[in-house]
Amino acid sequence: MSNTKIKDFTKGNIGSQLVLFALPLFLSNLLQVVYNMVDMAVVGNVLGKAGISAVSVGGDVTNLLTFIAMGFSNAGQVIIARYIGADQRHKIGSFVGTMSGFLLVSSVILSLLGLAFQKDMLRLMNTPDEALAGAVSYSTISMAGLAFVYGYNAVSAILRGMGDAKHPFIFISIAAVLNLLLDLIFVAGFDTGAGGAALATVISQAVSFISCVVFLVKNRTDFSLDISLADFVRWNRPMLSELLRLGTPMAIKTASIQVSKLFVNSWINSYGVAVSAFAGIANKVSSIANLISTAMNTAGSTMVGQNIAAGKFERVKKILKWLTIITLAAAIVLSIVIILFPDEIFSLFTTENDTDVLAIASGYVPIAVLLFFGAALRAVMNALINGSGNYKINFVTAILDGIIMRIGLALLFGLALGMKHYGFWLGDALAGFTPFWIGLVYYLTGKWKNQKIRQEEN
Repeated sequence: MSNTKIKDFTKGNIGSQLVLFALPLFLSNLLQVVYNMVDMAVVGNVLGKAGISAVSVGGDVTNLLTFIAMGFSNAGQVIIARYIGADQRHKIGSFVGTMSGFLLVSSVILSLLGLAFQKDMLRLMNTPDEALAGAVSYSTISMAGLAFVYGYNAVSAILRGMGDAKHPFIFISIAAVLNLLLDLIFVAGFDTGAGGAALATVISQAVSFISCVVFLVKNRTDFSLDISLADFVRWNRPMLSELLRLGTPMAIKTASIQVSKLFVNSWINSYGVAVSAFAGIANKVSSIANLISTAMNTAGSTMVGQNIAAGKFERVKKILKWLTIITLAAAIVLSIVIILFPDEIFSLFTTENDTDVLAIASGYVPIAVLLFFGAALRAVMNALINGSGNYKINFVTAILDGIIMRIGLALLFGLALGMKHYGFWLGDALAGFTPFWIGLVYYLTGKWKNQKIRQEEN
């Protein structure tokens, strides 16, 4: 077969395929966390807790605008995987043009909206006065470069849908190294503050995106990308409809989680700059919880999507079993590390003088353990829900996980039970288990097998 770069997951050893596919995804996610942590560590050591708070709040506001990129890229990955599983590779080129064009237009619109309402959002976030100027600078530059975030998500999803996780890892590695160097130059060297950290990140993302596009163009034949410039402008309506049907609930889920996090963080920020600064550190810890989870979810979604489209349901069950073993093992290891070395971990992101920030850490450790296990379990069922392409289940998960449970539990523990900022963090952690329970019911009913019929009809 000439399409040597497309991987077929409908046969072969599931355990080795999952690990080999997920490992570069994990490393890519790790590097993304690392270069976000570099921002936090460099800014924290140069500018102190006000700088940490500025990067944290400015980053939260900007991340809200990425919900379309995340949701529709993940949907695109699943659709491409289903084309491969159903032996419809001739459709990939037209679909890639449609998805990419849609995401480019979306990024421009959201950038403009974000810049227009930026200050209002920062006020709603209860941004501490000491951090406001830095947060404005950070979010302005980040929003201006939003197209690069959308572009990288699109091209990475294309490669992941075809089973290629190695090259996105290479390109994100380039971005991570470049981001570290630029952070040291802009923030530490030229004293550009939080805005310099944002500029370093945007430039790094741009380089990563452009590198990925060049690779795809050079290897378009091996990836069955029979595509022209017209495909990016004249979108295929049935394919756009399928992308919207599957991507909309995924985007709603991403957006609702981001909105609920902004809601939670706005209350947390109201408890003062020390708590606001630690919230930024806590966000980095939660991103660690998602490292293996996201990699396994992404790899599992592609593998599940291919096998459901091919009608190989027993392989789907084995994929889910392997996902459970790997993610729970990782959660156990991470929990042991943070229980044994909490001071060493949290002190990486602030100065020795910020004892009020570090004092908050001890009460956060049990919450971090919950985050690790919630991330592990939801990865398994998200792989099934996303891989099956069931937009209705995705929509239910989006509303329950993203809005009702996160905000409801945060208010319950934070306000009703008087646990303050710890209660808001606890509610967010417990809400993370919601996709697991929904997915478990979905799995037991066996309705995920019916998605094969829809794929063939398309």
